[in-house]
Amino acid sequence: MKARLMRMTGAGLVCIPLLLAGCGEMNVRKYLPFGADAPAQERSRTPANSTEYQCAAGKRFYVRTLEGGAAVWLILPEREVRLNKLGTGTRYSNGIAVLELNGNEATLTDGAATPFTGCKSASAQ
Repeated sequence: MKARLMRMTGAGLVCIPLLLAGCGEMNVRKYLPFGADAPAQERSRTPANSTEYQCAAGKRFYVRTLEGGAAVWLILPEREVRLNKLGTGTRYSNGIAVLELNGNEATLTDGAATPFTGCKSASAQ
């Protein structure tokens, strides 16, 4: 009984493509979710409402202004942090990292190191 059911199922699976082939052009690739016929669409990697800064050594980060300039959201490849404005200038910090913005240029100091130097906004380049 079980063997007979298996044969009937196998015969049904073989018949389905044959029946579909009679309905017209059979292009299986267009029904696959990852078919090669669909053009690849490149999505923007820039976070919404942010400015990209490209730095020396191929490094980059993104800055999103918050609360009318009272703070910024710093988006690094490995983490995201909020930096509050220091005084009346364009320096932002969370007590460890310091971001200095000067027009289209920026410098990010993280602790004692300065990992991001020579940064310019991508729109200025």
